[in-house]
Amino acid sequence: MEASAQTLPQFFLHQVQNQPPGKVAARQKDLGIWREFTWADSYEQVRDFAMGLIALGVQRGDKICTVGDNDRQYLWAYLGLQAAGAAQVGLFTDATPAEMAYVIDHSDATFVLAKDQEQCDKMLEIRERIPNVRRVIYWDDRGLWNYDDPWLMCFDDVQKIGRELVASEPGRFDTEVALGQAGDIAMLCYTSGTTGLPKGVMLSHGNILSTIELYHKVDPRRDTDNHVSFLPLGWIAEPILGFAAHVFAGVIINFPEEPETVRQNIREIAPDMLFYNARLWDSLVGMVQVRMNDATWINRALFTRFLPVGYRMADARFSGQTAGAGLRAAYALGDRLVFGPLRDQLGLSRIRAAYTAGSSLSPDAMRFFHALGVNLKQIYGSTEVTGGATVHRDGDIKFASVGQPAPGVELRIAPDGEIQIAGPMVMQGYYKDPVNTAKDILEEADGRRWFRSGDAGYIDDDGHLIYLDRVKDMLTLANGERFSPQFIEGRLKFSPYIRDVMAVGGENRAFVTALVIIDFENVGQWAEKQRIGYTTFVDLSQKPQVYDLVRRTVDEVNESLPAAARVRRFVLMHKEFDADESEMTRTRKLKRNVLYDRYSAIIDCMYGGEETIQVRAPVRYQDGSEGFIETEIRVMNLDSPVLDGK
Repeated sequence: MEASAQTLPQFFLHQVQNQPPGKVAARQKDLGIWREFTWADSYEQVRDFAMGLIALGVQRGDKICTVGDNDRQYLWAYLGLQAAGAAQVGLFTDATPAEMAYVIDHSDATFVLAKDQEQCDKMLEIRERIPNVRRVIYWDDRGLWNYDDPWLMCFDDVQKIGRELVASEPGRFDTEVALGQAGDIAMLCYTSGTTGLPKGVMLSHGNILSTIELYHKVDPRRDTDNHVSFLPLGWIAEPILGFAAHVFAGVIINFPEEPETVRQNIREIAPDMLFYNARLWDSLVGMVQVRMNDATWINRALFTRFLPVGYRMADARFSGQTAGAGLRAAYALGDRLVFGPLRDQLGLSRIRAAYTAGSSLSPDAMRFFHALGVNLKQIYGSTEVTGGATVHRDGDIKFASVGQPAPGVELRIAPDGEIQIAGPMVMQGYYKDPVNTAKDILEEADGRRWFRSGDAGYIDDDGHLIYLDRVKDMLTLANGERFSPQFIEGRLKFSPYIRDVMAVGGENRAFVTALVIIDFENVGQWAEKQRIGYTTFVDLSQKPQVYDLVRRTVDEVNESLPAAARVRRFVLMHKEFDADESEMTRTRKLKRNVLYDRYSAIIDCMYGGEETIQVRAPVRYQDGSEGFIETEIRVMNLDSPVLDGK
């Protein structure tokens, strides 16, 4: 870490001063063209925005909420508000107005940065609930030309005011940046709220910079590296592995043209490092499998021939064995004919390291990508530890583990199996919540601060952390056998035909059941190839052939599970789990308590032995209207014979 730099804006200035003239700092695709911005360009943008905020009355310690897609203006605003001494509060773009109102009001935000008309309309809707907000600043004016409200202000106008202050006080910006200290709060990052109201995690500049420094020691970042910023900026991962890496190591940051063009833009940039959450990696597995099913016979034959070779090479590499000459030659041929072109299609041709986090990725998916030659690593952490505590090392990857502690991180397992974490990345506390801070942070006499993760796991003989599940989500069956629902769910989601699943059990349950959500796109393509007609998601999900398709996956997974953890019955749900209906968090984690309560009748029927269930459920459509689904869903009993569906 640069000795004199303690904050993100100070590191940013260091990069501006030390990068060669004309060196590209950032790119954004706009109207089909990648526009480049040098470090000098970024400096002017950040400086003018920071000074504009100061001119508008922003004080050190203020909180400023930001909601929008991954854009260059988001980056400049993020660094600019921190340069002015404020803390950033990220919001998810798909959050409801009520969810945004809670975070804005709870954080005491004085300004909101809202990208466009959609987000500005949300702010106008909740205006009376966020009385502390002085201005809403937008940077995409499409659709806002006729809005005549002084509460709304354009990003460019803020910068114009800033340039006027720069002209009158030319040294003011550098002075403000120099005032920053490591202990200053850089971000309030709100938890997903799986069990209650979201909590505002206070992360200092020291927390953030310590975290990226730890990961830099494991996988060094270079100022020639390209990063594609696309993960939600309300989540901790992108500000750390994207924005912090940008200012800490000079990594070039690239912004997609639209959220819908992310995969195409990733392929164009071919980043050196890539971070997907577990859900996206699972989706990528499904996409590859479906593409292979639809490929020409020769490509299918090559993939089928060489994938086992890839698996053998991956297994040999991480079991400490030396691959024989025959295996190495076969893999080299497979890489030339299959794996290399496939990585290129996925934008993974230059990847030195890829990462997954958010939830545990199944060992099957990890092994699959290593078979393709993708150096995929698991990160384990949480918002409270600035996103990360463990990571896999090159050459020491266990598909069932989440890696080893990052340098400077301590782990211990409490008597009840809870993972506890200490290190420089442990949060400062929860904003305005001393009770939960004291509950989750154990301060010891030696000064170490241990975060109680609430996760269950253990450390194996090689120092790898094996993550099991949330402590509260570990379930015990009536016979006393314990199992991890998340482990079962991860194995099932390896199938390209399963989008989501919730495993069910409990002390009053004799066996495991599951609520399964089909992947509508992939199952739809499969059905069309099988000449199975359907009209809607509900119709497709209840086809006998689809039940048998999913059953084959469940049977395969059951073979690898302990007898007590095997799924005995499942249903194909009539609708997807929906974050807007509070069934999932914005980071796509299941809200189990909500799901248990909402679908209790279905769960009871599975355990009651019923073969069909009548369902009447409320739904919210894309246009905002509400209605009801009335249908009959089947219960698949795995003790029954397989139907003749193909």
